[in-house]
Amino acid sequence: MKRITWNIPNILSLLRVFLAPLVLIFLTFKFTYAVYTVEELDLRVTYGDLLAGAVFILAALTDTADGYIARKKGMVTNLGKFIDPVADKILVMAALISLVELQRIPAWIVVVILSRDLIVTGVRMVAAAEGVVIPASRGGKVKTVFQIVAISMLIFNLPFGIHVMWAAMFLTVWSGMDYLVKGKKLFTG
Repeated sequence: MKRITWNIPNILSLLRVFLAPLVLIFLTFKFTYAVYTVEELDLRVTYGDLLAGAVFILAALTDTADGYIARKKGMVTNLGKFIDPVADKILVMAALISLVELQRIPAWIVVVILSRDLIVTGVRMVAAAEGVVIPASRGGKVKTVFQIVAISMLIFNLPFGIHVMWAAMFLTVWSGMDYLVKGKKLFTG
């Protein structure tokens, strides 16, 4: 039975790809008018922050929606298996790179997160070439939730956002190690 390639889950994933540059533009384009400021906390949120945060959260929700719809309605396709994780990486990297430019997050944290994602993608590619599927782990899903929350907090310039990002980075490394352990046989066999 042939599955329809351009279904709602795949369109939602593709939408995430197109929303990612908007996050970057809204964050880095100088919408400098403050929406609110709390000087005691050195907190200042601009219109750009609000627009970027709204688009980022909308895009993150499409990730939840596309996976749910694809599984529930039996709309899983090879295109979806490809575009969903790519769209996630594009969205997260666009936001993180923008946050580095705004000096809300150190660049090395972004390098750690990007390195993990490249390593996991590499392991999955080798596994796929061997006919082995390495599904998303529970740790990977928890990592994603923490990353989304941390990035949202940093976009809105909220206190303790960097602390949540530290937790997300720890989970990123931990889940990356989990994937390496699962893929160990691919490299030693």
